[in-house]
Amino acid sequence: MKVLVTGGTGFVGRALARELLASAVDVAVTTSQSTPSEPQGYHCHAGFPLSIDTDWGAALEGISVVVHCAARVHVMRDEAEDPLAAFRSTNVAGTLTLARQAAASGVKRFVFISSIKALGEATPSGAPFHAGQALAPEDPYGVSKAEAEVALRELCEDTGMELVIIRPVLVYGPGVKGNFAMLIRLVQKGLPLPLGSIDNRRSMVALNNLVDLIRVTLDHPNAVGKAFLVSDGEDLSTTALLKRLAIAMNKRPLLLPVPPGWLAAAARLLGRQDQAQRILGNLQVDISFTRSQLNWEPKVSVEDALAELVRD
Repeated sequence: MKVLVTGGTGFVGRALARELLASAVDVAVTTSQSTPSEPQGYHCHAGFPLSIDTDWGAALEGISVVVHCAARVHVMRDEAEDPLAAFRSTNVAGTLTLARQAAASGVKRFVFISSIKALGEATPSGAPFHAGQALAPEDPYGVSKAEAEVALRELCEDTGMELVIIRPVLVYGPGVKGNFAMLIRLVQKGLPLPLGSIDNRRSMVALNNLVDLIRVTLDHPNAVGKAFLVSDGEDLSTTALLKRLAIAMNKRPLLLPVPPGWLAAAARLLGRQDQAQRILGNLQVDISFTRSQLNWEPKVSVEDALAELVRD
């Protein structure tokens, strides 16, 4: 089995390629950069942007499984004139160009790294997303991932190429960015934080756990044609996460018990509703289908994953 990882220099793609290499899997990666990355022990095909015009022929030669990690990713403040059109151009049209050429070149299986955002932005308390959940994206990034899923299913039904879809929640690990990195910095500074009374629940997945699940889906017979949710199997409130981070850093958190309603009101006044939703709201997933179909369990605990994160 020879595996091609797109987005091989990204957060997930790089970690996956290293894990596959360590497991003696024949692996190659692509990057949109015009020059190859530093040697990692596997072949890096440079100059392969996720575009409708890209010719993937050289990268697909001899490949039996494609793991498609490359994407135009969600950003807090998108400066594109038409964000939805930009996401569709890359995440839908670009992905389908790759998938069509993969099928034509004889690739057996296409593993698509989608996003929980294809299902929505939030869940009611105690009602997590489940494997059979209908697609209900709410932002341009989520829409593009949902549309890519639908289009890939149609293409794979027509061509016979096997499709596996993985929808990660928030992925964290060494090198994480965004809101998670912000929380780490706040805890490191030891400043008082008004986040001591947040009783939400959010699912997360350690980078090592996501990579392990992807590895399992490369050849598992039960993975074909299915979509899998993935998390650490333990949901935390924002307050609990901050306390766990502080413990991992050997710090004492200064968390003030400010009512969440006050925080939500302040966020509305500042135009930060989206950011507040990620800190105050619920987003949970039920991974029982993933566990039962693939006989898979998260191999890294939250405590161990956070400890590795703060060490780096």
